[in-house]
Amino acid sequence: MRDMRTAFGEQFDVPDGYLNTASIGIPPAAVADAVERAVADWRRGRSSPPDFDADVAAARAGFAALVGVPVERVAIGATVSQLVAQVAVSLPAGSRVVVRAGEFTSVTFPFAAQAARGVVVDEVPAAELADRAAEADLVAVSVVQSADGAVADLAGLRAAQAAGTTVVLDVSQSLGWLDAEIGWADAVVGAGYKWLLSPRGSAWLAVSPSVRERMVAHQAGWYAGDDPWTTVYDLPLRLAPDARAFDVSPVWFAQVGAAAALPWLAGLDRAAVHAHCVGLADALRAELGMAPAGSAIVSLSGPDVGERLAAAGVRSSVRAGAVRVGFHLYNDANDLDRVVRALKR
Repeated sequence: MRDMRTAFGEQFDVPDGYLNTASIGIPPAAVADAVERAVADWRRGRSSPPDFDADVAAARAGFAALVGVPVERVAIGATVSQLVAQVAVSLPAGSRVVVRAGEFTSVTFPFAAQAARGVVVDEVPAAELADRAAEADLVAVSVVQSADGAVADLAGLRAAQAAGTTVVLDVSQSLGWLDAEIGWADAVVGAGYKWLLSPRGSAWLAVSPSVRERMVAHQAGWYAGDDPWTTVYDLPLRLAPDARAFDVSPVWFAQVGAAAALPWLAGLDRAAVHAHCVGLADALRAELGMAPAGSAIVSLSGPDVGERLAAAGVRSSVRAGAVRVGFHLYNDANDLDRVVRALKR
């Protein structure tokens, strides 16, 4: 049996050549064990709904720490689009939104769906995004693009914010490896099942006080109540006074895994994590004659690339017509060499 890998103080039962974190992250063994214990308790009738509150709170605090905001600003959900929609539906009628051409649709569709209210969404080239954002009411963009790993111009977006534009950042492909300050953004949304190494069904939204004041809790349910266990019946509306007002009822087992993963990730040396992941990715680029990009995601084009990688035991994915690989905590030089050998053979 193959030995488990050890990385940043945790063990991973990850197969050699697994470079598909941008699709599905592999949890540390401790995270998977926590979820297995929770499922075993459920199976044997040992679970009670309030038992999961501590996990929700721990995961929420972990996301807040990773983003760099107070925990009171963080709402929980299950998907990115679900949380972005709460921002989109609260936009004033007639608002102008700017997005990057080729952006992941969980970021763009919630805004495009507001067309009946006169909300206009403009797609612009990546190089023009920051400048055009300054002319819009809101800009929404992935900090790292899903298809090609391109890193957004955060300084330019911050300048647009200073000019009055609301900035919404999706960190689903960056949080967990990218060493960048993002707590300044008006809204930060991220899914847990990629680089945050948590089960699918966990996502979070951090909102600034100014955005919080403008938002309406269109998806308000029992878990958005001031005290969820006393607001399960009857009116009047009694929402939480902070971002919990935008909570969606938690996916319990996803939150159990996130509670084990996010606080650990938040406690790592972020610069060291960044150097590890980007170092491997840029080393691959160098081997293939590509310029460094400062991203953990590498997009590879060429004949039979996917087939050659698959034959070498490399797990990857295809996005926007190219093969995508990504390097995370548990990847090492052996994974890099496997890709290089497959493509240089």
